[in-house]
Amino acid sequence: MVELPKEVRALLEAPNYGHLATLMRDGAPQSVAVWVGLEGNRLLVGTGHGTAKARNTRRDPRVALSITDRANPYRTAMIRGRVVEQRPDEDCRVMDVISRKYTGEPFSIRGPGRIALVIEPESVRYLELPFTHRSG
Repeated sequence: MVELPKEVRALLEAPNYGHLATLMRDGAPQSVAVWVGLEGNRLLVGTGHGTAKARNTRRDPRVALSITDRANPYRTAMIRGRVVEQRPDEDCRVMDVISRKYTGEPFSIRGPGRIALVIEPESVRYLELPFTHRSG
């Protein structure tokens, strides 16, 4: 496991959206936008037990995650790692913390089968390009 540099940790601690890539059974990549939490040096992504990302990482734990600063999309991090645990989260203890970061509220989609993917980073890269973001 590699340590997260302070710039990457700052991106992950803020309500920035990530894109998680997993591998389908045929080896094709599958990518989905996700909320990301932190637990020490590990990343947490909430999902349902039957989702593609959950099924894919049970079969092949390798993942890639990119995260981009909402205020400055030229600040980004690319993380490769492995899902080392699919932690049951039926009470949404993990997901409530992540949801509060993004929405200010507890997670609203409750029910059986909730899990947290626990990702251990193996390779981390931070990039800040010298451009000015102009919205709209």
